[in-house]
Amino acid sequence: MAIDSIRLPLSCGLEVNEWQTGSQHRSNDLLWKDYFRDPTQWWDNRNSKTGSAYPDFKHKARKDCLWVDGRRNPPWVVGELRKRDLAVSTQAQSTDPCECNGNIAELVASLRACAKSKDFYKGTRLHDTISKLGLLEKCSDALVTMYAKCGALAKAKALLDLYNSRDIFSWTAVIAGYVRKGQSRDALCCFEQMQQRGISPDSVTFLSILRACGSLKAPDKGKQIHDEIARQGLLEKDTPLGNALVDMYAKCGSLAKAQQVLEELPSRNISSWNSLIVSYVQQGQAKKALDCYKRLQREGLSPNEVTFSSILKACSSTGAVEVGEQIHNYIDRQGLLRNNVVLGTALVDMYAKCGVLTRAQEVLDDLPFQDIVAWNALIAGYTQQGQGVQALHCFEKLQQVGLSPNAITFTCILKACGIIGECDKGEHLHQVITQQGLLKDDRVLGNALVDMYARCGAWEKAQGVLEELHFQDVTLWNALITGYAQQGKEEQALHCFERMQDKGLTPDAVTYASILKACGAIGAAEKGHEIHDMVKEQGLLQNDMVLGTALVYMYAKCGALVKAQQVLQELPARNANSWTALITGYAQQGKGHDVLSCFKEMQLEGLSPDSVTFSCVLNACSHLGLIDDGIMHFANMRTKYGVEPSLEHYTCMVDLLGRAGHLDKAVNLIQEMSPSDDFAIWSALLGACWKWRDVNVGRWAFEQALQVDKTETAAYVIMANIYADAGMQEDAEIVKAMRQENHV
Repeated sequence: MAIDSIRLPLSCGLEVNEWQTGSQHRSNDLLWKDYFRDPTQWWDNRNSKTGSAYPDFKHKARKDCLWVDGRRNPPWVVGELRKRDLAVSTQAQSTDPCECNGNIAELVASLRACAKSKDFYKGTRLHDTISKLGLLEKCSDALVTMYAKCGALAKAKALLDLYNSRDIFSWTAVIAGYVRKGQSRDALCCFEQMQQRGISPDSVTFLSILRACGSLKAPDKGKQIHDEIARQGLLEKDTPLGNALVDMYAKCGSLAKAQQVLEELPSRNISSWNSLIVSYVQQGQAKKALDCYKRLQREGLSPNEVTFSSILKACSSTGAVEVGEQIHNYIDRQGLLRNNVVLGTALVDMYAKCGVLTRAQEVLDDLPFQDIVAWNALIAGYTQQGQGVQALHCFEKLQQVGLSPNAITFTCILKACGIIGECDKGEHLHQVITQQGLLKDDRVLGNALVDMYARCGAWEKAQGVLEELHFQDVTLWNALITGYAQQGKEEQALHCFERMQDKGLTPDAVTYASILKACGAIGAAEKGHEIHDMVKEQGLLQNDMVLGTALVYMYAKCGALVKAQQVLQELPARNANSWTALITGYAQQGKGHDVLSCFKEMQLEGLSPDSVTFSCVLNACSHLGLIDDGIMHFANMRTKYGVEPSLEHYTCMVDLLGRAGHLDKAVNLIQEMSPSDDFAIWSALLGACWKWRDVNVGRWAFEQALQVDKTETAAYVIMANIYADAGMQEDAEIVKAMRQENHV
């Protein structure tokens, strides 16, 4: 008989197709020596194998196979496996379904070994043997546990019901199995059925049921379980159960209750705090997460990787870069970055979101291993800071180190292209994305493409992408509408708005905010009023201050200032932007007294004005001749509100002082500020010099103005007029000649 036609047993330690000739056979002895010499060359399949027929270890190149309980394993191998904690128990090794002779204890022990190793294949063979021996009823609980641990929950539950089990361990195994598989409702049903049969749950059962309540976000059921646990006094010595309670309430969003439970626990560990911290971060309550972090440190507990990852996210959202740096230093000292990708990525993300991009880059460069998630965090940071060129540089670098961009990478890079107007690069990325088939189901990526083309002014391409996508939602249309509105193409924005509605899509707050901006820009008050009615019908003003501000802005820009003020007063909540929109409207209409009146009301509400607000206020003071008020507001900008005066504010002050004839103060103010190449401030000073016929200051201002821009007609005209009014006609002619000489 040919040797390749012989069917050899799989337990010999080699795959059947590798037995071709005696000379090619590698003995178990040599194979195990090879394994122990370098285990990294072998795949470890122990946790994924579905039965004993599958090898425990398989060589990555040669495909040689080894079984931990292989019958041909030399005695020295068993000892070495035991030393490395790889050996199966003697009981498990000796138990073979074919060799059992009705020994119930041996069968149960074998089933437990199968449950522990999740060996479904061997467990089902044992089940067959037990059935043939007529011992199913006596072994039913062990069978239930084995099937539950192996994930065969339907079989486990069927046996549980068939033999009317009263064993708490079996019921708990099934409940825990349901929770592990995400079948939390089945877990709760099973728990209730168990209680109906008069079986009392233990701490392990409660652990699983609390996880099910957390998964289902069922705080009422969780509270019932909590009451029962408290009644039985199980929290006194069971820290994991206390942690599970905190975790359940946290996952249900009942964070105050979670914190209360944690405070009342007789003993707390880092897991208790982690559950609360993680949930605070997920719920957007980063400051409370940071408070918890400080408290656990005061209690003398040592944070772990889970704590650090969550707290770094909290630092990202609150800009607490100093706390992030402290964590970074601790992590460095503990050497935690050597083998923790998640922690390294969280650090990069924290620095990037806090705007410390150089440090984020340094951390990424120093990581012993880099993945696409870490690079995405850095690229997103550059993009959020408007540094599109650096984002593109990172994109090229990650490809150079052999990493493949994913949908998140492309989304960020498309935004970077839009920021810097790199339409050609964006179009190339569009081709790559299409080739990889990433647009099929990714709405975020589709939105990024439309937005990129819109920002680059490639309107036809933006519209084309939107039309080609097989999914169209309000977010995609918003990208196009917002792009048109921001680029001053208000009519097109309104046209898109109508087309979106024609397709049966309902506008959201973002849509309305963009359309109101477009209406304000072109003075389309009637259309704006129509949008206002739609917003009220949908009840969108209750929780959206941005939309409320957009309404005030629209009416103010259209000159309907009474209506704008009415809308502002009716808003459920106002902020500085709402008031500034109204103040800007009054300023543009030259209503200085109304500007100052609104400014006072805004301050009475405890709101802090911004740079735009102060520009309007200073202009109002200038036109009303309120010198002292203007000087006071200008001083308060920096000292009271922390707003650094811009060139526009200095220009307003020069105009204010110049109108009042305080030219010396205007000159001093200009000399105090940083050198500027903006013509506006010199124009304001020249205008004041003409009004007050101050030749000397006028001449100085004229010289400074020409250094900024020799082509500004106004400078020559005003200076010539200053000379002419002072009776210095010859000097006036010289200025006119200079103008001709400079081709102005």
